[in-house]
Amino acid sequence: MCATRTESVERAMSILNAFSAHRPEMTLAQLAEETGLHKSTILRLTTSMAIYGFVQRDSEGVFSVGPSVWRLGLIFRRDFTRREHVAPALRMLAEATGETASFYVRSGNERVCLYRENSPNLLRFHVEEGMRLRLSTGASGMVLRHFSGEDVGGTDGFNSAGTIMSVGETNPNISSVSTPVFSRDGALQGALTVSGLASRFDDAARKAVVPLLESLARSLTA
Repeated sequence: MCATRTESVERAMSILNAFSAHRPEMTLAQLAEETGLHKSTILRLTTSMAIYGFVQRDSEGVFSVGPSVWRLGLIFRRDFTRREHVAPALRMLAEATGETASFYVRSGNERVCLYRENSPNLLRFHVEEGMRLRLSTGASGMVLRHFSGEDVGGTDGFNSAGTIMSVGETNPNISSVSTPVFSRDGALQGALTVSGLASRFDDAARKAVVPLLESLARSLTA
C-alpha cells in the first residue's frame, strides 16, 4: 500500500532542506528561488514553522533554521555511534592517509555525514558534518545501500569485509573507500570512509588504507 503524501508537509520540508552549511541564512527571494515555492506560500508555512522553533526570521527579514532543528539533531546523533567513539578513528585515518575521513549514516534516500576529519592538505575533498549527499553514488552510498538490504546490482566490488572503492562517482575528481560499521547485535550503524583527490588517492593508496580502515571499523563495534 502506498504511503499517503501531504503536500503542505513536503513543502515545509523543502524549506528546511534549502538551508545548508554553505547557506545557513536566506532572504525570502532566495528561499523562493531555492524551493520553487511562491513567496506567499513560504510566508504562510514559515509562520507555522516558527511557532515550533524550526525556522526563525530576524528583523531584516532573513530566514535561518531554528533551535528545534538542533534539538532533533542531538536526538538523531544519540541513536548512532557517539562522537567521542568515532573521532579518534577519523583522526587516525586522516593522519595515515592525508585524506578526509568521514562517518556516514543513511537518512531515507540520502547519506548524511555525521562526523568527519578533513584532510590537512589544501587541495582536498572537503565535507561538512550534516552535509547530505545522494545515496546512489560514492563508496559510502554503496555500503549503506547494500547493508540496508537494498539491491545494488551485484556485489563483485565488495571484499569479504564489505569494503568497496569508488572513483569519480560523487565528483569526477574524487575517489573513496568505505567499509560498514555494525553494532554488537549486527545492525548497520554507518559507513567509515576515506575520500580524496583521485590523482593522489589512487588505487595503490586506497588498497594500502583498507587494513587500517577495516580494523578501525571493527574497533567501533567493540
